Amino acid sequence: MRILFYNWVDYLDDERRGGGVSIYQKNVIHALNAEEATECLFLSSGISYDLLNDRPRWEQVRHGPTEDRALRFEIVNSGALAPGHHSFGDPRQVEDPATEAAFFDFLRAKGPFDVVHFNNLEGIPAGVLKLKEHFPDTRVILSLHNYFPVCPQVNLWYQEEENCLDYENGRKCVTCLPYQHDQRVIRLANGVAFNLKKAGIRPGSRLFDRGFGPAMRVANRLVRFWARRIRRSRPASLTPATAPQRAPGQVLERLEARNAKFAKRRRDMATLINTHCDSVLCVSHRVGEVAARYGIAPDLLETSYIGTRHADKFAQTRPAVTLLGDDGLLTMGYLGYMRRDKGFFFMLEALEGMPDALAARIRLVIASRRADAETMERVVALSERFASVQYADGYAHDQLDALLDGVGVGVIPVLWEDNLPQVAIEMHARHIPLLTSDLGGAQELGGSADMRFTSGDIDDFHARVQAMLDGEIDLSQYWSGALAPYSMENHLAELHQVYASPVRPIGMLPSAPGADPELGRDLRPVESIDDNGPVGAYEIEPGEINETQDP
Repeated sequence: MRILFYNWVDYLDDERRGGGVSIYQKNVIHALNAEEATECLFLSSGISYDLLNDRPRWEQVRHGPTEDRALRFEIVNSGALAPGHHSFGDPRQVEDPATEAAFFDFLRAKGPFDVVHFNNLEGIPAGVLKLKEHFPDTRVILSLHNYFPVCPQVNLWYQEEENCLDYENGRKCVTCLPYQHDQRVIRLANGVAFNLKKAGIRPGSRLFDRGFGPAMRVANRLVRFWARRIRRSRPASLTPATAPQRAPGQVLERLEARNAKFAKRRRDMATLINTHCDSVLCVSHRVGEVAARYGIAPDLLETSYIGTRHADKFAQTRPAVTLLGDDGLLTMGYLGYMRRDKGFFFMLEALEGMPDALAARIRLVIASRRADAETMERVVALSERFASVQYADGYAHDQLDALLDGVGVGVIPVLWEDNLPQVAIEMHARHIPLLTSDLGGAQELGGSADMRFTSGDIDDFHARVQAMLDGEIDLSQYWSGALAPYSMENHLAELHQVYASPVRPIGMLPSAPGADPELGRDLRPVESIDDNGPVGAYEIEPGEINETQDP
């Protein structure tokens, strides 16, 4: 069997873009290529550009690590920039004949393929899903690691502040991004980086690290500043106040046209997927519910939990009898980014507002890359009220066991429909119960209503913590209903079943009853951390924060 995988960024990217999906992609390709009867190639698109030529073409990757060089290819000069927010609202995310032609030319040159598996549609027009018009015997598989097909912002996260419950027929999309990148600037920056890398000047090289690297970091800051200024110089939405020179009728027509662009994008994406895909793999059950609500045909949706190398920990560890330590204290752990969508600032506010009687009975373990000074001061201040605060400025995966030693409960307080956070799997695999919000896929790991709170509700969060301290959580019941983590072997076996399924003829499937991609209203409730070098953990004393030290 010959399989082509697609993601917007090379899984061996020097800049380590793509997060957990890149790691997953590498693991899957290596595992499948180890099988005698399977051959995998990989294609990326949306970040490599020429400085003078803008015609899309494909070529073998000629930069970055030499590992897997024969397997890795890319489309240069794609009409759709990646990641998705770099070309926010650009109709070329849906259709661009020149880029589609380059993609089909690659399939003709390197195929035939039994399966084309898209791990994303960022960086390439969704029109490439029509590949069965050229290659009718090829299975088309799409994995949903995010919500890009139905959300140009990618994560259904409105204005970087709140879960998007209703896009109001495209009206909210117009004002979603706090600022919008100038694509000309991004393409130019990508073109410079692409040509430097081909010349061997790449992250990790001496010339890059000592010369071009610092200069490029300064240039990137200037590019981001310029892009923000350009965005801020243009009205975020068109209203009579921002366009007084136009007649009211003209303003209304312009508004409707801008809204319609995003409504059309969602409809067209759903139509392309429903018409041409053989299967849509959802990394959690919740992802499938969200996708069906926004117009993806339920008959296509399959839950496919990603395999993890941490699955072995599930057999090596045993559940604790109680959430509390021998001293009667509860140790709560948070791993992840200090980001609003991840719920970190909600959690911080909830901890700051926790009654003293509860706080005194709680130890905190926080492993996250250091944020701004104001945020770190707030973290430090917690040590004045809580039994203890242990902080790590990020972590490497081989340090997880030490960091999580003694943690009684992991906290996943996400404020958006987070598909399935890697940090949740890492803690769950070590038999650490999870306290989760009612959004996203993490709640499925434990499956316990007693360990779930309403997203963004501080009082409900406090009530769940009180229940844990009062001994009201039955851990034996919790673990009897919990999911066992998927190993890579489990996941590969499922992929083989999907890949062996009959090829579906081109045609529309019915959407879910009531599903309307034009409305996209709320679903009712039911990263991964950088994998780089050693970081340290230490105790925070009231009033100060120390430098990290190797453990």
